[in-house]
Amino acid sequence: MPDLGTTLRTAFTRMLNRRSAVRRGRLDVVPDFESKILANQRQITIYMPPGYEDRPDRRYPVLYMQDGQNLFDDTRAFAGHSWRLREAADEAIGARAASPMIIVGVDHAASDRVHEFTPTHDAERKAGGKAADYGRMLVEELKPVIDAAYRTIDDQTSIGGSSLGGLLSLHLALADPETFRGAIVMSPSVWWHGRVIVGEVRQFSAPRRPRIWLDIGGREGREALTDARMLRDELRAKSWNDATLRYFEDRRADHSERAWGARVRKALEFLFPPQ
Repeated sequence: MPDLGTTLRTAFTRMLNRRSAVRRGRLDVVPDFESKILANQRQITIYMPPGYEDRPDRRYPVLYMQDGQNLFDDTRAFAGHSWRLREAADEAIGARAASPMIIVGVDHAASDRVHEFTPTHDAERKAGGKAADYGRMLVEELKPVIDAAYRTIDDQTSIGGSSLGGLLSLHLALADPETFRGAIVMSPSVWWHGRVIVGEVRQFSAPRRPRIWLDIGGREGREALTDARMLRDELRAKSWNDATLRYFEDRRADHSERAWGARVRKALEFLFPPQ
């Protein structure tokens, strides 16, 4: 009978073998994508799932993620720690817990982030209100380029982000549910401009409800927790159900790239369930 040390070594070896067997997706980079609508430039990073080159007949859903510089590369990420989104997607796809997807990481324009990510202009802060233009940039300028260059499924497009990027993603999914069929809404800035996003949920009347992942960290503060729960309850009141809304509280998580990266695999698995 093997001793405990041998058993542990065997288990550890199997774990390493499973990890090494995960196929890796590929990243393409467009360093200076120019928007005429927003009159600025930004880097775009495109993740293609494992096996993309092996199946020329296959097409893929697309996820547009905000704050692209924080998603894939520690050297570019805030505080030196990215979401490690490629690894999360590779592992979810490799475990067949998620269908393969293309992910488009859209860098924010540093000086314009608050303006572009918020749906209304806050006169007190003297900021905000360009979310509609940012949405036009995604739909009218970037999406056609991605659809032409990659094998996408046109009517399976989702959007995602965290903090103000989460606010933006929910706003655009509510405003254009025919384009954005799903949204990853992590630690959203519900507080913006008198919680205007809550009013948008209450006014939602479109027949199609985008699939929504909504979450919050337990260490983000009482107000953030209260706001996220309020948003969850308002969505449920508008007929989002367990099939179209997943709410998750990570009790130990703070408001950081590390925390969002730790749970993004769960969000991918919810938005892109295995076929």
